[in-house]
Amino acid sequence: MGLATVLTMLMLGSTMAEAAGVLTIGRREDSTTFDPIKSAQNVDNWVFSNVFDVLVRVDKTGTKLEPGLAESWTISEDGLTYTFKMRDAKFSDGSPITAGDAAFSLLRIRDNAGSLWSDSYKVVASAEAPDDKTLVVKLKAPSAPFLSTLALPNVSILSKKGLETAGEEAFAEKPIASSGAFTVKEWRRGDRVILEKNPNFWQADRVKLDGVEWISVPDDNTRMLNVQAGELDTAIFVPFSRVAELKKDANLEVHTDTSTREDHLLINHEHGALAKKEVRQALDMAIDKKAIVDTVTFGIGTVANSYIPKGALYYYADNLQRPYDPEKAKAMLADAGASDLKLNYVVRAGDEVVEQTAVLLQQQLAKVGVTVNINKVDPSQEWDMLVAGDYDVGVNYWTNDILDPDQKTTFVIGHDSNNNYMTHYKNDKVKDLVAAARLELDPVKREAMYVDLQKMAKDDVNWIDLYYSPYINVSRKNIANFYQNPLGRFFLEDTVKN
Repeated sequence: MGLATVLTMLMLGSTMAEAAGVLTIGRREDSTTFDPIKSAQNVDNWVFSNVFDVLVRVDKTGTKLEPGLAESWTISEDGLTYTFKMRDAKFSDGSPITAGDAAFSLLRIRDNAGSLWSDSYKVVASAEAPDDKTLVVKLKAPSAPFLSTLALPNVSILSKKGLETAGEEAFAEKPIASSGAFTVKEWRRGDRVILEKNPNFWQADRVKLDGVEWISVPDDNTRMLNVQAGELDTAIFVPFSRVAELKKDANLEVHTDTSTREDHLLINHEHGALAKKEVRQALDMAIDKKAIVDTVTFGIGTVANSYIPKGALYYYADNLQRPYDPEKAKAMLADAGASDLKLNYVVRAGDEVVEQTAVLLQQQLAKVGVTVNINKVDPSQEWDMLVAGDYDVGVNYWTNDILDPDQKTTFVIGHDSNNNYMTHYKNDKVKDLVAAARLELDPVKREAMYVDLQKMAKDDVNWIDLYYSPYINVSRKNIANFYQNPLGRFFLEDTVKN
């Protein structure tokens, strides 16, 4: 055990000793912001879900919608007007959560220049509060996924007064009024986010914990050792290679929760030969996904064939899965004038699975004449590099945040706000079909549209689908109800520390 590990464990231990009733969760990355509209990362959204509340929630099973801050709603016959009745609820500062706050939050995610989610809410024509308990939302056209989009953590209900008083930058560092189960006591950048129970939460009686600490421990091995030593209550992102060992530890419980996670190889379409579809198709054929599943996931994962995860709404099971064919891939690269292709592969340092995948892909692509330069960077730096387009390829993952496929589809192949999830993928026919599918209310016709979208994305190789896998987390045996639903939400309202 290295000095850094010992120091980390001492630091964690002193925190836990002082904090009975506080759940500690080890994770890789630190948070990036507490402004929900300005992030698309799980590292933020999974915290947002317990700091903020939404109008409409996804239930624990991850399969249906249920009331949140809106206790009920009605929809007009033409599908254009949604009227929500707000429940009696307060922000953490004691001020009432009103329909005006809900209207403000919905219009802000649509209109704010820094919003990463604006495209999903442009269907909103207006959002008004005729009184404090009534929110009336009018749409420009009927929208099949609209209710589902209201469960997105990024459209959480914020305090209009709190945000405007603090200012966007200050609020993003420490929201002064939260609507969820916990409040932000402190954010020590690079270290931890410290949450306290929100006594004014409308379901405060449900919350058993005094607080939660999300602690950044980037190295997978160190994070697992911390849990085994009792220096962390729980840890997420258990490496596949450690599952069997951790299951043998009588003090631990390993959770393999059903997920919507899909790992994929991002490709920067703006870089040289990667702009050619034939080159991307060749790379897809040069990668042995089954070998990755067997070697990296220890058989726990399954080969992915679509950007829509298996089990999710409108997943197309018969979507194309290109065979592993290095000889054909090599020939295709030659025909495309890319025989000497060199790729800058950005890799999250400390992420065991990502590092192992990088080595495998480097070896596989070498067989077709592609030189891969592995560039290991700090996890926080990696995201910034991807957003800036400072990469050729890099492995990332996505988990669905809402039940409807519109969210992921819009974000990764159907709009320009985030350069189609940093890939710079462009196909106007795809973009138009994504918009049309959002408005189609006939489920049979809509499913056919999503089948076509999955086929088109695969043909274009917007990215390379690698594998699907469950959420794998670990907790000490004195922790109960530590659960993550398929959309990734942790129900920390129900977690108990004995």
